[in-house]
Amino acid sequence: MNVFSVMSALFASVSGIALEGDVAPEVIVNNGPAYAALGAAIAIVLAGIGSSIGVGRAGQASAGLLSKDPSKFGSCLVLQLLPATQCIYGFVIAFMTLSGVSGIETTAEGLKKMIFCLPIGIVGLVSAIYQGQVAIGGINLVGKQEGTFGRAMTMAAMVEFFAILSFVVSIMGVNA
Repeated sequence: MNVFSVMSALFASVSGIALEGDVAPEVIVNNGPAYAALGAAIAIVLAGIGSSIGVGRAGQASAGLLSKDPSKFGSCLVLQLLPATQCIYGFVIAFMTLSGVSGIETTAEGLKKMIFCLPIGIVGLVSAIYQGQVAIGGINLVGKQEGTFGRAMTMAAMVEFFAILSFVVSIMGVNA
């Protein structure tokens, strides 16, 4: 066995692609399910981190307002929970991806699924943090002016739009 054969076997085991005539078929390893599972983990973990940060920060602002005016609990709760939706989107993508792992036949297919888990993971992380910041501003607005909950909710929901777009892209890619 020469160096080229060893390198070809290594390349084939990592990529699942055999160079014609270089490697026996039994050497080819399908890493697709592992890549898909990694993508699912990325989707839920990144979106979950962003949601945790956004919800936590909005919760701190809510606690400050509620210590002065407990009657604002309902408005604070809704605004605080808005950044949690990104984690739900990440969970749905992770569930969809993992439920199809057994049907992945090639490494390339697994890589494709992993790549399409990235939009909701990355955008979910960032948008949840920023949505939490907007929710904090909304909580402050609700605390200072009566009848402003709708405006505060609208501002926080605008950030949600980008998470929804990435969620749709991830759904389309994972199902393709």
